[in-house]
Amino acid sequence: MKDKIHPQYKEAMISCVCGETIHTRSTKPVIHVDICSKCHPFFTGKQKLIDAAGRVEKFAKRSALKKQGKAKPAPTAPETPKASDENKA
Repeated sequence: MKDKIHPQYKEAMISCVCGETIHTRSTKPVIHVDICSKCHPFFTGKQKLIDAAGRVEKFAKRSALKKQGKAKPAPTAPETPKASDENKA
């Protein structure tokens, strides 16, 4: 291996939003995460809703409109002439 091209592998601290801290080794001294094994729903068995950019509200609004029958119709693509139509002219 070549000397002085590899990053230093040092003690690191991973901190989660829930307050959990994990000590490990990494090239970065401090790592911040949103979800860890202590608060992830897969490991805890509890449902935790994580909303990214209001997607849940958008879905709820869309489904409410569909139930009321006020949903916007899907845009249709303009019809293109078929090859058989061009031969008729």
